[in-house]
Amino acid sequence: MEREFSAGGVLVRTIRGRAMVAAIRPRGKDRVWALPKGHIDAGESAAETAMREVREETGVEGRLVEKLGDIRYVYTANWEGRKGERIFKVVSFFLLRAVQGRIGEIDEAMRVEVAEARWLPLAEAPRSLSYDGERKMAAKALERLGA
Repeated sequence: MEREFSAGGVLVRTIRGRAMVAAIRPRGKDRVWALPKGHIDAGESAAETAMREVREETGVEGRLVEKLGDIRYVYTANWEGRKGERIFKVVSFFLLRAVQGRIGEIDEAMRVEVAEARWLPLAEAPRSLSYDGERKMAAKALERLGA
């Protein structure tokens, strides 16, 4: 079984005294809210990937705080040439603090992947994010920040 490695970020910011997390809505998935993430490029660390992906997919630059953990799962490829192939995936997630940028000012190249980026209340993220592993990472961030 092929292995795939990605990294993503739980990007947090305080707005009007409330802890918020950056979430994205992938293009073509109107009811899905997810954390920004992507493939680790050659020569790039998982933490560097998380910071790059967060910036590209949300428009906000984050400062690394700490690694939150890994999500592991198996999925079935659905693209031409690999259809039906099972892939074992590991996604490393990092807690990041927002330092600059505006949510939604998505890198132009990412517009094919990301329809929208917005701040969601971190306290609600363990329920409002669409994927179980990402909900767990948001819950870890909430716990670490004591928010």
